[in-house]
Amino acid sequence: MEIIFFRIFARFFILKMKKCAILVIICCLCLVGCGSKEKNAEMLHRDFYNAIWERFDYVRTDVEVKESTTFDLSMKISFTEDYPNDDFSMIFTVFDKDGQPYRCKGYKFNLKDAEGRWNSQLSDGCYTFNFPINKSLMIADPGVYRFQIENRMPITPLVGVKELTLFNNAND
Repeated sequence: MEIIFFRIFARFFILKMKKCAILVIICCLCLVGCGSKEKNAEMLHRDFYNAIWERFDYVRTDVEVKESTTFDLSMKISFTEDYPNDDFSMIFTVFDKDGQPYRCKGYKFNLKDAEGRWNSQLSDGCYTFNFPINKSLMIADPGVYRFQIENRMPITPLVGVKELTLFNNAND
């Protein structure tokens, strides 16, 4: 009788342990998934009213950094046929938690070839480009940082800029 009782108890215990182990594994996978950042996460998006970007109309967003983080940034920007230039110049600045410049870099992107043809296909009335901004921007100290994109084109207002989106491609 004791042997039968022991066998029934052992089978019950083993079944419960298998179910419990599966449940623990599922919970761990869920927690790991919640902790990772989404690749190609949109950090900011801006639609320009009437496709016009004024010279000192900065595009910015505040980013809270809780621990040492590396960003892999890229920018998608769309232009209409009205855009008058062959290139686009900008300054990307990161301000630290005290409002001081942390990182700053100027960029110049060629949009058209030597004959004046766009280096992108026309889609939905726009020429859209994806440009790398900073593949390994490391921020070590926690705090709120401001990411800012500044139009550095000499003509103001800049006509033909439809929209701009900043992405973080890091998968931390």
